[in-house]
Amino acid sequence: MGKRIQLLILMLGLATITKAQVYKDPKAPIPVRVTDLLRRMTLEEKIGQMTASDLDKPLNGDIAYGVCASPFLSVGDVAKQSIAAKKEVRKKSRLGIPPIQIGECLHGQLAAGATIFPQAINQGCTFNPALIQQMGSVIAYEALSSGVDQALSPLFDLIRDPRYGRVEECYSEDPYLVTAMGTAFVRGMQGDAAQSRIGIGKDKVMCTAKHFAAYSITTAGINLSPAEIGERELRSMILPPFKAAIQQANIYSVMPAYNEIDGIPAHANSFLLNQILRKEWGFTGYIFSDYDGLIMLNTFHKVAKDKETAAMMGLKAGVDLESPQPDVYPKLIELVKSGSIKESLIDTAVARILTAKFKAGLFEKAAPDTLQLKARVHTTQHIALSQQIAEESIVLLKNDKQLLPLNINNIKSLAVIGPNANQVQYGDYSPTRDNLSGTTVLAGIKELVGNKVKVNYAKGCDLIANDKSGFDEAINAANNSDAVVVVLGTTSVIFQGVGWNGHLPANEPKDPFTCGEGYDVTDINPQGVQRDLLQALYKTGKPVILVLVNGRPWSITWEKEKIPAILEAWYPGEKGGTAIANILFGKVNPSGRLNVSIPQSTGHIPVYYNMVNSNKGFYHNPGTPDKPGQDYVFSSTAPLFPFGFGLSYTTFDYSNIKVSAEQFGINDKIEVSVDVKNSGNVTGKEVVQMYLGNKINSVSAPVMALKGFDKISLHPGETKTVKFTVSPDDIAIYNTEMKHITEPGTFDIMIARSAEDVVLKKTVEFK
Repeated sequence: MGKRIQLLILMLGLATITKAQVYKDPKAPIPVRVTDLLRRMTLEEKIGQMTASDLDKPLNGDIAYGVCASPFLSVGDVAKQSIAAKKEVRKKSRLGIPPIQIGECLHGQLAAGATIFPQAINQGCTFNPALIQQMGSVIAYEALSSGVDQALSPLFDLIRDPRYGRVEECYSEDPYLVTAMGTAFVRGMQGDAAQSRIGIGKDKVMCTAKHFAAYSITTAGINLSPAEIGERELRSMILPPFKAAIQQANIYSVMPAYNEIDGIPAHANSFLLNQILRKEWGFTGYIFSDYDGLIMLNTFHKVAKDKETAAMMGLKAGVDLESPQPDVYPKLIELVKSGSIKESLIDTAVARILTAKFKAGLFEKAAPDTLQLKARVHTTQHIALSQQIAEESIVLLKNDKQLLPLNINNIKSLAVIGPNANQVQYGDYSPTRDNLSGTTVLAGIKELVGNKVKVNYAKGCDLIANDKSGFDEAINAANNSDAVVVVLGTTSVIFQGVGWNGHLPANEPKDPFTCGEGYDVTDINPQGVQRDLLQALYKTGKPVILVLVNGRPWSITWEKEKIPAILEAWYPGEKGGTAIANILFGKVNPSGRLNVSIPQSTGHIPVYYNMVNSNKGFYHNPGTPDKPGQDYVFSSTAPLFPFGFGLSYTTFDYSNIKVSAEQFGINDKIEVSVDVKNSGNVTGKEVVQMYLGNKINSVSAPVMALKGFDKISLHPGETKTVKFTVSPDDIAIYNTEMKHITEPGTFDIMIARSAEDVVLKKTVEFK
């Protein structure tokens, strides 16, 4: 009798819960809320949650979409549309399930009025994860202010081919550095991983890991092309940053790549999305299709004969949500009704999306306060942070005879010349290229020197045109100046970044895009007549300083040989001109280090430091006079500038490397320390780099791999001790059986200024 009473009470309790709509109770456990809501939903409503739409049309009849995307608008307009869309959902849809408003946030929210930070390639050159975490927090704060719930950022792709237009969106060629920067960005955006496992905190938004996987390992540098890569390299080099995003940063969403690996597109790749992502790594978030990624199974990859097949392939592979519009997933309704697809697969996908919505607090979140936008967005503090990141990202590549920094008291006139001298360049996924939105190099220099130095400006040439009619004016400006700053580079597609739209507002410059998503090149030499302009200015005999404002590494072999001072500034954000001026005149000591190897020429591609020994060629295998090592006929295989390289206005000495043990086992760790002294006369920041290299492995492995770095600031004469920890996992490899193990043997611990400048070394043994 007692059991019957308990059962009756339980049934009455369930009836009460059903009537009370537990899914609306913020105090109820999230799994209970998900279960309660899911069982109330019709099949059509479930499929609605698995699709996306534009923010200004969030409803499909009575079925609310799962995600709404912001079109190109100002921050204020995004906020207004967000308020209207979410209000409409609550008012008109049966269950009132709020959509996730997404926003592009690669280096600032993609909305006019938001702070524009330096591009991702700049961020990697800072070697300062704490700074990137701070930036992520600011971007989340600004994006949330206009109603954004989830960022389609960051990228965990590696830079492997500078012909590829999207290298500017990547942090580095090195998986360890990508991991450090990417997870820092996610922690800034989502909050601490422990907290975000419970729910997204105040002033935080969800993040998306892009693009899973090997998207940047392109064939011939062409966007969307297949990745020619084996499973061992995939697991060793490409996947670790994504794994860290999930297991260390608890990222909420993952976006499959457009490309295919070994004939299988990522949006249909169950091995990647189900086996590795979910089973091996334990990912519990949801998988967000890249734009048109599912319909492309039919139209582009040609692996699905129709939309129905594409829908089945995507769902079975593990893709939970289709974007940017419902192309193929509405077909799932009839596929379920016909018995071709089990509704349980739909329920699993929808449960993941609903879980994210509950964790993000969307059912309780207040509408953005448009009256507070000016106080929250593009503040003085946020702009200052953008400038600091720019200053820490700019890399001094060459400085013969200490031409830099320029002494404002020793020069009376300065020529500022070049197509990017008086034009802001932010990179793709930016809301504008209007000079009113930021500081150009010319404006930054003028602001710094005031009336102390006469500035002579000439454009000289366009970015890609062959017109040299502006050369005479530029040469005249150089001849009438004590020194010449030449600003060359590229320009990238803006707005959504996709190279397929091509529209520009009236106030944007009309230069053809040469970088960014969808803008790949066959040649990484300077485009148009930019080199010709530089060579003409060099012939004047005046001291020439080259500043590169570009989105990809350029082959600057002639420039390295002839030009005395070179700065690589990439796309340094809205205060880039100020940051460049500060470095040129010594107000800031450059501390950026190359996050990517710069090739000698297009023919040298691919060039990255962490290749296997057989791929290094003569540069690391000099051989003997009778038996030389591998090499090209007319060139070495060495990079023009190596990974980790960057000069300073001061000097740093390394000494006293110590290891806590010369042997260690599977449960042990080795502590490494090294003393670094500022031996110059200027306060500066040094990036101390630690690399590891196994002597012998059962499979080919990189000669050396970055496994630690620390950016420290030192006053003249000051010494600091930098410490690192080495664990067995740091030297683990995927062996012949594809098992991740640490093999017995000796390996080197290397302290270096760059991948080609090892200053101290210790050999230890793993037993």
